[in-house]
Amino acid sequence: MDFLPKNINDYSENHTSSESELLANLNRETHAKILQSRMLSGHLQGRVLSMFSHMMQAKTILEIGTYTGYSALCLAEGLVEGGKIITIDINEELESFTKQFFLASDYAAKIDYRIGDAAEIIPMLDETFDLVFIDADKMSYQKYYDLVFDKVRKGGYIISDNVLWSGKVANIEPNKKIDKDTQNLLDFNKMCHEDPRTENILMPIRDGLMVCRKK
Repeated sequence: MDFLPKNINDYSENHTSSESELLANLNRETHAKILQSRMLSGHLQGRVLSMFSHMMQAKTILEIGTYTGYSALCLAEGLVEGGKIITIDINEELESFTKQFFLASDYAAKIDYRIGDAAEIIPMLDETFDLVFIDADKMSYQKYYDLVFDKVRKGGYIISDNVLWSGKVANIEPNKKIDKDTQNLLDFNKMCHEDPRTENILMPIRDGLMVCRKK
């Protein structure tokens, strides 16, 4: 996931607003206690998500893939009064760990944390979303995109994480077999870029954010 030279990445983080004390604690605790801690959004990407939420003055946000809650808390920062974020994760083993940080935050009343299969939960949602953040099973990105598209308002955003896949999508060697996850993300990125219903930008932040704005 480290595409920039460390000195440039460090300089960027040092000139980016600090994460809150709660987020810093969540960051430390995730790395100390939870497997696959690299899945955490982290400081720089977290501030990007918070900035998007603030710029949009979001009222309704959907997150697919909660993990330990770092990105949900960042997105919640920009919610307007009365706004909410629905965040879905299939891993019930992380529920108690994640929930304690939600409850300790200033946004506890705005976070609707659901455990279950997003593909089953999304069709039952009646909300229209300003912003959807997809950060879950990479093989299901196209399915999630299709499920949420009609639930995103005109001018709203779908942001998908990990679309650079540790650089694999940009380092395809001729005549070499491509693994399924990488091929799936290649296909997903192509679909997003060619979808006439949106405008898009692939931002090389951390492991890549595909940002699509619905026309």
